[in-house]
Amino acid sequence: MSRRRHVVMMLLPLLAMPVPLSADAQTAMPASASTLDPAARREIVEAFAREMRERYVFPKQGERVAEQVTTALAAGKYDDSRTTTEFAHRLSADASAITHDAHLEILGPRGAPRPPAPQAKGPPTAMEAVEAGITRADKLAGGVGYIEVRSFPSLSSFKRVIDAAMSGLSGSRALIIDVRRNGGGDPESVTYLVSFLVPPDRPISAFVMRTAKTNDTTRRTFRSVHTPATFVNVPVYVLTSKDTFSGGEEFAYDIQALKRGTLIGETTGGGANPAGSSDLGHGVTALIPFGRPENPITKTNWDGVGVRPDIAVPASSALNVALTKAGSKPAVDIANASKQRVFTPRTTPLPGTEVAVRKLLSAITSGSPVKAILAPELNSYFEQTLPKRRAELTDLGELRSVDFYRVARFQGGDVYKLTFAKGQRNIQIAIGDSGIIEEASAFLPLEPGQ
Repeated sequence: MSRRRHVVMMLLPLLAMPVPLSADAQTAMPASASTLDPAARREIVEAFAREMRERYVFPKQGERVAEQVTTALAAGKYDDSRTTTEFAHRLSADASAITHDAHLEILGPRGAPRPPAPQAKGPPTAMEAVEAGITRADKLAGGVGYIEVRSFPSLSSFKRVIDAAMSGLSGSRALIIDVRRNGGGDPESVTYLVSFLVPPDRPISAFVMRTAKTNDTTRRTFRSVHTPATFVNVPVYVLTSKDTFSGGEEFAYDIQALKRGTLIGETTGGGANPAGSSDLGHGVTALIPFGRPENPITKTNWDGVGVRPDIAVPASSALNVALTKAGSKPAVDIANASKQRVFTPRTTPLPGTEVAVRKLLSAITSGSPVKAILAPELNSYFEQTLPKRRAELTDLGELRSVDFYRVARFQGGDVYKLTFAKGQRNIQIAIGDSGIIEEASAFLPLEPGQ
């Protein structure tokens, strides 16, 4: 499952997509939290089997997985799994052997110990600037535009940033869109980026989603919309790699199906089915696909096979090939190719995010209703996790300060450092135009040195 990057739950709010911790931060957490006994293993397997039966997009396969892990538990095949991390890996492997679904995974707790990462020699490398999944947009020689899209956060966060970046590229004679490092995201945002390249109101994609606890399905169709800039008649080149995954693959697949651009690079990772998180207890979480994409043109998707490029070259060579095809000058990398950078990620917080953090913390600790400050899609999830969040904040004690830490990189909004009487946490938050909270992460432990 190493291809998974920062976003796999394509149709869920950020509350189900916490900000990734570094390996050092995970190592720093107490190891005792990851110890398992036979009763805990049984409870995890029973919960996983139930979730697969009730939620997995393909009911027959879900039933097969449930039977497999239940039988393996009864036969003692998991008896030597002493930690949640090891047990999660075993369950993932058994489930994947049946489904071959790249989005299906069982994760151990964030506190599970990991081997320390190798220490690089020399001074530490600065974190690359990314805002709502966008690293940069540039005008290149010969009137060629370039943009790198690393993820597709919710449209409420993505729209402002992509509008600014694409508007900066207006007038380009050709356009290069780089999704070689794109790990996925929200299909509504994928559709919005495609909308810059096609006329409005064209069907772009559809998702078939299973209704939990039934075999019934619903369908959601995504159509192109109006955008502030248009590249409808501009040649498009999309750069891909083996690490292009999930929503990044969807963008490449849509462009190819629409015959709207040329894909250059490597075959993508092959993960198509959107997944949601399920708490299995004991710090173990299952990512269970509940739907599947169905392209309106091909009537299928890229799951298990990836998206094959029109011009197959190593990912490291894709930019050079695209520059040549677009009639621009060859270059080692985009920094050398750039004539003018028209979009750079911001470094300061968005207005209102600190106020939203303080309102959320106050509501949780006081027991006040949170419904009025949350977007509707967050309410049901928040209701489930509210007691746990309130207990955690109570244990941390008095709130001492709320400090801006950095811009959220792969989702939307900002990350704040929360200092309490008994510890510190991070929270990632994004708000809409009205100030309503549209995305909010769990309270995450700080990384060492913050």
